[in-house]
Amino acid sequence: MGHFITLKSFFLRNKWFYILGIAWLLIVDILQLLIPEVLRRFTDQLQANNLSSTDVFKYGIYIIGIGCGIAFFRFLWRIYIMGTSRRLEYELRNRLFSHLLKLSTNYYTNHKTGDLMAHATNDINAIRMALGPGIVMITDAIFITVIAITMMVVTTDWRLTVLALLPLPFLAITITKFGKVINTRFKAVQESFSSLTDTVQENFSGIRVIKSFVQEISEIEKFSEKNQMVYSKNMALVKLYGMFFPFVQFMSALSFLIVIGYGGSLVIYGEISLGDFIAFEAYLALLVWPMMAIGWVINILQRGSASMERINAILMESPEIVDKDSSIEVDNMTGNVAFDNISFKYPNSNEYALKNFSINIRNGSSLGIIGKTGSGKTTIATLLLRLYEANEGTIYIDGIPLNDIKLESIRNQIGYVDQDSFLFSTTIAENISFGVDGCSKEKIIRMAKIAEVHNNIVDFPLGYETYVGERGVTLSGGQKQRISIARAIIKEPRILILDDSLSAVDTDTEESILNSLKEEMKNKTSIIIAHRISTIKDCDSIIVMDNGVIVEEGSHSQLLSNNGLYYEIYQKQLLEEKLSNE
Repeated sequence: MGHFITLKSFFLRNKWFYILGIAWLLIVDILQLLIPEVLRRFTDQLQANNLSSTDVFKYGIYIIGIGCGIAFFRFLWRIYIMGTSRRLEYELRNRLFSHLLKLSTNYYTNHKTGDLMAHATNDINAIRMALGPGIVMITDAIFITVIAITMMVVTTDWRLTVLALLPLPFLAITITKFGKVINTRFKAVQESFSSLTDTVQENFSGIRVIKSFVQEISEIEKFSEKNQMVYSKNMALVKLYGMFFPFVQFMSALSFLIVIGYGGSLVIYGEISLGDFIAFEAYLALLVWPMMAIGWVINILQRGSASMERINAILMESPEIVDKDSSIEVDNMTGNVAFDNISFKYPNSNEYALKNFSINIRNGSSLGIIGKTGSGKTTIATLLLRLYEANEGTIYIDGIPLNDIKLESIRNQIGYVDQDSFLFSTTIAENISFGVDGCSKEKIIRMAKIAEVHNNIVDFPLGYETYVGERGVTLSGGQKQRISIARAIIKEPRILILDDSLSAVDTDTEESILNSLKEEMKNKTSIIIAHRISTIKDCDSIIVMDNGVIVEEGSHSQLLSNNGLYYEIYQKQLLEEKLSNE
């Protein structure tokens, strides 16, 4: 139960809901325990021929009154206990989601989306069950068991009580054993479901790749294997349940058989009345559920504890990149950027993505970055955004070390368009205005025009209210890139980073976008990462990257005159362009 300490603040805030809920539950239990007493008196009067029509009506009213009381207070305890457990589920899921968004990029490199989704669904549901139905079961198990046994001993016969209860402890022990096996099989079901979820998510995300490589049948077979595993694990659990319930019924029947045999003889010999016998049977029937509940409570609490442990493991994860206590807000950055002798390796990699990298970028200037794949271009952007921390060296913005500036302050003033051009499953207008609250339609349109995507948008039947589908699947690559650019510049950033984000547009559109951006980013800093020289040729300065180091630096004309790597790339692209035009 120690794993639930994480929820201490929730319990303190909602303690009265649980206290009152348990109070209503105890009232329901007391009312249920009154029914055998009503049946005792009714039967004894009936046996003694003392029952009048008025008495029948009176006992009928008692039963109806007790039934109404049970219904009313059962409604209350469900609202107070089950409702509070639902509130816990709601708050815990929000807390988990919020925490996941705070974790650093590297966490998602090492954890699968399907696993995290399973934690946010199945595990949180198991915790709710432990702190909702689990509390109900443990209260019932203790209270009804103690009171019912006491009433059986006091009002009927202690010998009959002992004999009747003989099978029940064995029932409770066996259910507990069942609970441990059920818990093990339940974990296996959770793990197989997590694996299935991960497979489904990955396939839906990569549906275009699957179709283009004609791998539908292969992926269906892989899915079937995972699905078969989920089915097998669930069937193993179902088979256990299939044995469990008949066993409970059998053990309960043994108790009733003992009561009918021995209790019947006591009635015959006049040691107890028929009313006592009927009441005793009613108390025994009430005891079957608590005996079952003991096993179920252990099972549910074990599940909840295991799930809480997994959730705690996530909640205990700390972001690798956080603000220091001394971090400062820097409003209205001028955009001076300096990389001072930066070296960086990605986690689990032995190769340097950047090695002794140094450069100064003046505010209002534009820097073009080009190089082969894996040369460290994108790493420059991720370090400037503090998605990762440099292993060595210091990055400065406006002369202030990057690590001394608050993360929110940095990222609010940097507009970033990454290679993936990720779009959310919402309207085009909401995608463009994603980083700005209360953005006007006029501003959205103006930014779309700068990004040269306005004409495409208005061609859609719903225009800016068009839903783009998951990850922007309904749009072309060029349209996604241009919408992403509009989303970046609508923030009016002091620093704009375009990471190979014009690769899917033609050169004429590219030139038009860059000209518009030049006007929009006047007196602001631009960093343009590209594979095409046409994208960066007009930048104030260009660096050529290779194996994490700068091999060339200068303007377009200077680099061409060097006859180095830049010149090679330029000649190769000229040849490719010439061949494509033939």
